Amino acid sequence: MNMPIFALVLLPFAAAFLCRAVGRKNEENCAVVSTACCALTFALCILCAVFAYGESLKIPIFGFSFSLGGFHAVYGIVSAFMWSASALLSHQYFKGHHNKSRYNFFLLLTLGATMGVFLSADLFTTFIFFEIMSFTSYVWVVQEQTDEAMAAGKTYITIAALGGMVALMGLFLLYNITGTLEIDVLYEAVSASGKSAKLYVCAFCLLFGFGAKAGMFPLHIWLPKAHPVAPAPASALLSGVLTKAGVFGILVITGHILRDDKIWGYTLLALAVVTMVLGAVLAVFSVNLKRTLACSSLSQIGFILTGVSMITLLGEENALAANGTFLYMINHSVVKLVLFLAAGAIYMSAHTLDLNKLRGFGRGKPFLAVIFLVGACSLAGVPGFCGYISKTLVHESIVEYAHHAGTLITVVEWLFLFSGGLTVAYMTKLFVAIFIEKGSGDGKKMKLSLASKLALIFSAIPLIVLGILPHALSEKITQTMLPLANGHAFHHAVEYTAWANLKGVLISLLIGAVVYFVFVRTLLIKRKDGRKTYICPWSDKLSLENLVYVPVCKGFIAAFGALLAFFDKLPERLIGAGIFVLSVICRAADDVTDFFALLLRKTVLGDTKEIQVRHKHRVAYAVGSVLDKLTSSEEHTHAKKFSRVMETVSHTTSRIFGNFSFALLMACLGICTILLLLIFVF
Repeated sequence: MNMPIFALVLLPFAAAFLCRAVGRKNEENCAVVSTACCALTFALCILCAVFAYGESLKIPIFGFSFSLGGFHAVYGIVSAFMWSASALLSHQYFKGHHNKSRYNFFLLLTLGATMGVFLSADLFTTFIFFEIMSFTSYVWVVQEQTDEAMAAGKTYITIAALGGMVALMGLFLLYNITGTLEIDVLYEAVSASGKSAKLYVCAFCLLFGFGAKAGMFPLHIWLPKAHPVAPAPASALLSGVLTKAGVFGILVITGHILRDDKIWGYTLLALAVVTMVLGAVLAVFSVNLKRTLACSSLSQIGFILTGVSMITLLGEENALAANGTFLYMINHSVVKLVLFLAAGAIYMSAHTLDLNKLRGFGRGKPFLAVIFLVGACSLAGVPGFCGYISKTLVHESIVEYAHHAGTLITVVEWLFLFSGGLTVAYMTKLFVAIFIEKGSGDGKKMKLSLASKLALIFSAIPLIVLGILPHALSEKITQTMLPLANGHAFHHAVEYTAWANLKGVLISLLIGAVVYFVFVRTLLIKRKDGRKTYICPWSDKLSLENLVYVPVCKGFIAAFGALLAFFDKLPERLIGAGIFVLSVICRAADDVTDFFALLLRKTVLGDTKEIQVRHKHRVAYAVGSVLDKLTSSEEHTHAKKFSRVMETVSHTTSRIFGNFSFALLMACLGICTILLLLIFVF
């Protein structure tokens, strides 16, 4: 067994229970254990990537298999890094909070499950840890136990459970078609079986399950609700890592099940574009800091899925799309870590997320302003940051495909640039409101601990390093990830500073400036009581959940109630007749069973003759005699009592062992044992 890979998954689970035990005595020590475990997992990930890269592990007893190459290694490191940074800031964030021990317990459980997902080498392993991750992360959403948190948790777990069950149906179908769930051999197995309607049903079931976790339209409804109510360190992981677990599954479908399939590519593109635009629009309207970042995550998932669709549609020429998509995933993960941790730092001091109450809070706080600006610039795709490299590659892949596909893809390109412009607009809105404008939050003090400052600094550094070293570092990382989605390497070097590449981001920046000054500053800011106030005209009643899902569920319940009411109104004689017929059928079946049981008992399975025990139990009698002598008992009281008890036990045991039911039970246990040996050993 390859112990280092096994330790990456097992260590967080084991540490979670240690953390829980420590937390019962001292919750502060519990946080220390949690942070130390996250840091240890991060260090172990790097060591494994250096010394065990490309190795795999199979655990026959459970049927799990893991791999530490390419995408698996990169996202294992990204996940552990983000957990470490989040745990560092959690020390200060949770001071004075309740249930810190519970939070840290589920923080480590979710880390173990996430490592299991990203290191999985087959979809069975992916699914098991995917479901564990969904249920353990639910506790993050309801951590504060407010009405809003409980409502968001209900939505989150409903979508997660529904998505998981649909994905499981897809896995059953896939195994039935291919005979395997091992990722590396799926494409060959699919090619051998040929494409069929069943394969498409399977792929779209999996898309439903993985898309639900990714936050893809129309399964995105949990995302804008869960992030604002969850603790900021947890929101960073929900947005930055857990959504990528869903994207991971979609990449597997793209690269190994429906490779180069146009139907899949265009379907995914349509869903991606709606997700991208909708999330950006919602973010522009939002007046809550974390809700804005949550809607931003929805939009950015749309950008990433657009890149995934281009991988399929471009086929052999997908180098731009593949490299851009993987780098976009990394960029978005780290960006959301920076922004949500910064939001957490703001909330620790201001105790509010309302932009109208936060106006001016960041004035005179240069450290926080720089950190937030780094995240905002990278998310908006400003040159010099990682976001510019990833967004440029995905944009150029759309341009490349537009030469073959025509007007439709040109429309997609402009929606891509428009959504990028909206990203610039809502990030400008956040930065100006918090760090430039004067308001009620101006002058509020904020004191960050050393651990919190280190968490913010370490989170921001990768965005700059990956942005200024595209050829030496960024492309080297993404090239190792390409096999997961059947991506291809660059045929020639990309000139990121060329006008053709700069033009796209400049258009988005211009659109963002127009939207901010013409729309946000004029229509989304109103004067109220002599003060300027940000407004949100987008009501929660317009959400897909309230417009579609809730009415559909209520309609189903109403229809079911009407059906029951119909049966209730039937004449009693008709109902009585139906019950009588059903009872006759049940009695007949019961009598047939009794007849065969009686027939067997009177023939081949007759009762075993009672075994008579005609002698005293010698050992018991001897022990009792010794006790009689020690107690000077002349009537041999103990000897008779012990002998009688052992005679009864012997008699009862003989009846049990001679009973047919016992023999049948032993046979069943034997068959189960053989089956378990066949499953786990062979």
